[in-house]
Amino acid sequence: MSLIDNPEQARRLARAIISDVAIYNRDKVEQGIKNDNIFEILTDELEEGRQHFISRVAPQLASSNIFEIAVVDVLIKRAGKIESSIW
Repeated sequence: MSLIDNPEQARRLARAIISDVAIYNRDKVEQGIKNDNIFEILTDELEEGRQHFISRVAPQLASSNIFEIAVVDVLIKRAGKIESSIW
């Protein structure tokens, strides 16, 4: 399998990975937003997702901030309806 070298495809992959993290860890996401510790609660899941992303994209894209932007856009922004002191 060849590595993804198109930035738009890399963004889609990152968003898909983070969407899966959010879907399969709904309770953790909710608790993490409510308690303002989402990154601590999802450390293992986010690191697994990051490693998967890195394994699928070209090195110049793996070292970019594409994955981190997807975390904010998909995981954090979508959780905006959850009651929390961080909003």
